[in-house]
Amino acid sequence: MTQNPERDYVLGTNDEEIQRLGLQHRVWRPTMLACWQRAGITVGSRVLDVGAGPGYATLDLAGIVGPTGQVIAVERSSRFVQAARAACQARGYDHVQLIEADLMSDAMPAQQMDAVWCRWVASFVSSPATLVTRIAAAVRPGGVAVFHEYVDYATWRLAPRRAAVEDFVQHVMESWRASGGEPDIALQLPQMLADSGFTVRSTTPRVFCVSPRDHIWHWPASFISLNLKRLVELGRVDAQWALAVEREVAAAAAAPETLMVTPMVLEIIAERSGIRGA
Repeated sequence: MTQNPERDYVLGTNDEEIQRLGLQHRVWRPTMLACWQRAGITVGSRVLDVGAGPGYATLDLAGIVGPTGQVIAVERSSRFVQAARAACQARGYDHVQLIEADLMSDAMPAQQMDAVWCRWVASFVSSPATLVTRIAAAVRPGGVAVFHEYVDYATWRLAPRRAAVEDFVQHVMESWRASGGEPDIALQLPQMLADSGFTVRSTTPRVFCVSPRDHIWHWPASFISLNLKRLVELGRVDAQWALAVEREVAAAAAAPETLMVTPMVLEIIAERSGIRGA
């Protein structure tokens, strides 16, 4: 297992990041729940939550499948696992199993699952193909893998355009790739899924276009604030440039005519149709 994985998380695993992830989950929750329903996740389902973070989706899955089902949540951050475990215990979710493991170096701790949920994980791991192969091994024939992964991160823009914000997005993508990830990984997922014995059942692009008055605005805005600090720490930008971005975001938020288009996510529901990847 990877030692001290907390240091590898882009924005860390501290309380501030757990809160930001909670906001992000609330923004995407209605889209996620509708996706799960289309995928057939229901009472009694056995579901694997890969890269579960502090367990926000895990809790929702546990509530849906109920005590006759099972949720296995895999996460490599011990801090996130502790947060998820505390939340499950507070709700009396005894049908949730939380496992601290690295998806790249440890065996997938589940087999014959009805469904796998994977959100913003493939874009960060060192080998997305390995991830998909291991997901395939965990899903029963006829079961499904459900993904929310970025397909066009550069759609993240403001209208009217703000040059500093567009520069920020490019810096994020460059630093992401420099660390071994791929922000637009969903472009590669259909072939990877086919290679691992899946048939893609549906694909849907997901993107928001919001004004500063919309609560969704605070999701990308909070990421900008935290990631600017990270880019400065990495030496990819200087503090003066980061301050200019912050001022431009503040000016955009103060203008009621501003619109923000968020990074495009591709929703994929794929059915395991064969034994390849087992």
